Amino acid sequence: MEDAIRDHPLWANATNQEIDHALEGLEKYIMTKLFDRTFGTSSEDAITDMEISEKIGLLQQFVKPHHLDIPKVLHNEASWLLAVKELQKINSFKAPREKLLCIMSCCQVINNLLLNISMSSDRTLSGADEFLPILIYITIKANPPQLHSNLKFVQLFRRETKLISEVEYYLTNLISAKMFIIDVNARSLSMEESEFQKHMESARLATQISVASPSSSQGLPTYARAHKEETDLAGSRFPFMDSETESLNPEEVMQLHDLYRQVVTRYTLLSKALRKLSIDEDQLLSSVDDS
Repeated sequence: MEDAIRDHPLWANATNQEIDHALEGLEKYIMTKLFDRTFGTSSEDAITDMEISEKIGLLQQFVKPHHLDIPKVLHNEASWLLAVKELQKINSFKAPREKLLCIMSCCQVINNLLLNISMSSDRTLSGADEFLPILIYITIKANPPQLHSNLKFVQLFRRETKLISEVEYYLTNLISAKMFIIDVNARSLSMEESEFQKHMESARLATQISVASPSSSQGLPTYARAHKEETDLAGSRFPFMDSETESLNPEEVMQLHDLYRQVVTRYTLLSKALRKLSIDEDQLLSSVDDS
């Protein structure tokens, strides 16, 4: 494509910068128009995206920086949050260059953090040994949508001449982070196999409980859900607590049955979670009654 433009009479006197800008504009125009036909079009990609997202959703519930051997001196919640937000933007764009810029921005935040710490603490950093674990942690915290498809899209449709040097380094590291997440195991998180399996099973149960929760509280912030729980316990979730059986009409009986099913579902899942965590259910309930 670049050779065709350079050989065209209309571009005979164009500078390298002008041709580069033209190629960038052409790539963006074509890929934006063809986005629906080129991005995540195969069922295999969709399945991989879903599996990675679900895996990250589980890891989010228990993975901490020390599991990835990130030293405390490199902990910086403000910088990490900024990197998370940059990576989460990747699905907002359709052009390969713009998606790649999201990756670049995320990685540059991490790199700047490492440089600042190196300068302020006279600490000698060893490049990828510090960079990659933080990027993995950021990726887990961000859980960027369709991570696999986004990376594949950039690799396939971004101009090869632009995937060099720093850009190539950052893209390769994010691909490595994705592969780490896919293949994650107890050893890679510096924990015993039994502990890893226990965490994963607890995370799965917690996810199931969250899915089974009434939809009315979904999407609310944690503090709002907690306030809603208190309000519900005061009566709104149990509107028939003081009702007489004979006074219920058919619609209220159906509503009561739905509430019963919700209670049984949540109790069953919570009971399984307690058993997995080796917590005695009767003893736990007794301690609540005593309080």
